[in-house]
Amino acid sequence: MFDSNILSKKYSDLNLIAENKREEYLSAGPFPNIVFDDFFDSDFLKTVVENFPNLEKINSSQKYINKNEVKFANNDYKNFPNSIKLLFDFMNSNIFLKFLQKITSIEEKLVVDEELNGGGLHQIKAGGMLKIHTDFNRHPTLALDRRVNILIYLNINWDQTYGGDLELWDKEMKFCGKKILPIFNRMVIFSTNDFSNHGHPEPIKCPHDISRKSIALYYFSKGRPASELDSKNIKNKTYFKNRFGFNNETSNKNEKVKNYLRKFRFYQYLKNFEKKYLRKKKN
Repeated sequence: MFDSNILSKKYSDLNLIAENKREEYLSAGPFPNIVFDDFFDSDFLKTVVENFPNLEKINSSQKYINKNEVKFANNDYKNFPNSIKLLFDFMNSNIFLKFLQKITSIEEKLVVDEELNGGGLHQIKAGGMLKIHTDFNRHPTLALDRRVNILIYLNINWDQTYGGDLELWDKEMKFCGKKILPIFNRMVIFSTNDFSNHGHPEPIKCPHDISRKSIALYYFSKGRPASELDSKNIKNKTYFKNRFGFNNETSNKNEKVKNYLRKFRFYQYLKNFEKKYLRKKKN
């Protein structure tokens, strides 16, 4: 069971919602997605906002300041405020996983990422952005494939002029198929693979005393359809992409030597060892 105060009343029957919204999710473009407004109880989510820390001032936060992204992130669950922990616990509960499994129609069993790799709390301040990209498609330390992204926006009184819209782009990066304003109590669910291009590429223009806040969760499975993989993606990483009409908008490292070494099993073994043991110990 979960705390009945987490969900808004109109979404209390998740099984029925999944049945009614499954076709809408699957038929959405440019790739399967859906937007839910007022999914959570407003008073509960306002408490989450009140307890949302300033990630810039926390030592355990990850700070990204480069051509592709300017943002702050934190996945240190054990130090989250209780209200935020409660939200994550619900989003990782069996009842929510069943809802997610049904609405996405993914055949492989979905599992949560308790490590919150790349997920957790996200914050972007004035001038910040996240260029269009596809996400890493494999779990960093487990033999799992990344299948679904969920973003929960926490921005009360967010003005449209601030920007920060989540943009979903087509496979060839020719056009933006959908823009989603990051307003308070809006949840976005979308399938993620090597072709699900998304981001918010324009620097946000909010006042300096507020920021674009969101919560991100990623869900995995053991195995996935081969059609969701791009054979040109040699490395399991985030691939940033230029929008149509924008030259040199993003920066990607030249990894010719590494790409050559990745063909050898011994190199793959060393990298897997580093990810599983050394990187986890460092974090």
